[in-house]
Amino acid sequence: MRWCRQSTAATRSPALTEHAPRAEFRSRGWARADHLDGLDDWLAALRERADTLIHDPENAKWLRAGGSWYAGVNLLDNGPDGACPGGPPLPQSVLDFVAEHTGLLLDNWDAAQLSVVYPGYPRPDFGESDSSYRYRLKRDAAHVDGLHPVGPERRRHANEYHAFVLGLPWHDAPPGASPLAVWESSHHLIRDALTKQLGSLEPQQWREVDLTEAYQAARAAAFEQCERIELSAPPGGAYLVHRLAVHGISPWRAAGDPELRRAVCYFRPALPDPGLWLSPDH
Repeated sequence: MRWCRQSTAATRSPALTEHAPRAEFRSRGWARADHLDGLDDWLAALRERADTLIHDPENAKWLRAGGSWYAGVNLLDNGPDGACPGGPPLPQSVLDFVAEHTGLLLDNWDAAQLSVVYPGYPRPDFGESDSSYRYRLKRDAAHVDGLHPVGPERRRHANEYHAFVLGLPWHDAPPGASPLAVWESSHHLIRDALTKQLGSLEPQQWREVDLTEAYQAARAAAFEQCERIELSAPPGGAYLVHRLAVHGISPWRAAGDPELRRAVCYFRPALPDPGLWLSPDH
């Protein structure tokens, strides 16, 4: 069965536009908004805190890809309401955007990632294999969050059960400034593959199962069958990606000022019930 439809981010099929945002998100695996009300004050606090954290020498370990990407995983010291120190919580518009697309009402936000990409991304990293660099360059280092490489052979296991991936840009970036790449509807392929491996087990047993071959086969099918979509939004906007969708960072194509950057704050809160991770309803 081919789960993945052919479409573009700018054109939606008439059938999908007749459905609610939640049905559309379940089908496509992504959503975006150019503007969400009430984000200005939150973004102001984020910018101030992010600049402090990114330039702290103790956090230099997050500079990757030959200095062209600052990964900043769980670096933001926000509270469970999403508030930066001294700043306001995430506004209701963000909570509504998430809820209307996922059906999830969350009140416990994770420590967010501060992802900053610079001109020239990706550059070869110290110690990175040629094959790994080529994959980053040609396939956007595409992956599914939560499937961690474990041990010297880097076998994939399900170690984190995110609810979704929410991106909140905090810096203006031109077209081609390493937008997020998403393989539309790929979450269906990934879910089917993982359900075959994990569906008969209790969630507390999932971490024990080697998912490497099933995951790699499903990801390869996504590359073949699913359209690659590039997602971006201006500061004050947002985009949302299904937790099982194949996604990665596009190479930098923007021309112009070498001081440009693409800066996005990513939230990946844990599901309130890990058993929902493979559910088709959220």
